[in-house]
Amino acid sequence: MTMAKKQPFKQGEKLLFAIFGAFFIAAVIGYVVLESVRLHSDKPMFQSRTHYDLTPEGKRGSSIFRKQGCTSCHRAMRNGTNMGLSLDGIGSRRTKEWLLNFLANPEQTYGAATFDHGPAPKEAAYVAQLPKEDREAMAVFLSELTAEQGSPSAPVPPSAKSGFIDSMVKMWAPKNWKNEFQDVRTTMDEDTKEEER
Repeated sequence: MTMAKKQPFKQGEKLLFAIFGAFFIAAVIGYVVLESVRLHSDKPMFQSRTHYDLTPEGKRGSSIFRKQGCTSCHRAMRNGTNMGLSLDGIGSRRTKEWLLNFLANPEQTYGAATFDHGPAPKEAAYVAQLPKEDREAMAVFLSELTAEQGSPSAPVPPSAKSGFIDSMVKMWAPKNWKNEFQDVRTTMDEDTKEEER
């Protein structure tokens, strides 16, 4: 039995390996530089647009949230994991009542099957079994995790004009869209001016 003879790399294969190697080395160098800058900087690289101002009941809910191990799946107050939904800013998207209903009856409130919340054997089935007072405190806590307008977790875009948004609207929206719809950024600007008066 004869062994197959090893063939040398062809010129094109060598070129592809060289290009891949160059990209890989550039990515590693870029990562090292970025992490070095991030670790030695006294300012955060990205401005946080989510915030919280917890009431005493919200603080109690935060404590329950952590003691129950909710941070093993969720991120809140910039702590926890991203295995599940990040809850920073959820108070700007959901009401306290909706959150309370979800904690008690997740799938019924959500209107569909959920990954971890719901009846046993789902991993977070214990949440619905918590005492009502604890679920209420957690709902208060979650409702107090709000987002500034324009953040990724806010329900409305930035109030100021955005070149990117304006160019996308110009490119994709029908010509008569302003006759049928109202620009929420303009509405938000008008509401802000009303509040200032």
